[in-house]
Amino acid sequence: MKFVNYLEKISHISIYGLTSFMIFFIFFCAVFIWVLKSDKNEMKKISRIPLD
Repeated sequence: MKFVNYLEKISHISIYGLTSFMIFFIFFCAVFIWVLKSDKNEMKKISRIPLD
């Protein structure tokens, strides 16, 4: 029996995939907007943190 058959037996499985995709998409868009709106000098300072 394949794994897909087990997933088909779970009720409302499609809502879990859709919900996780929407959470990822909203988070990705929020971070992208934050990066675009932020100050370039601030981004340079943040990018240097791992090297300091």
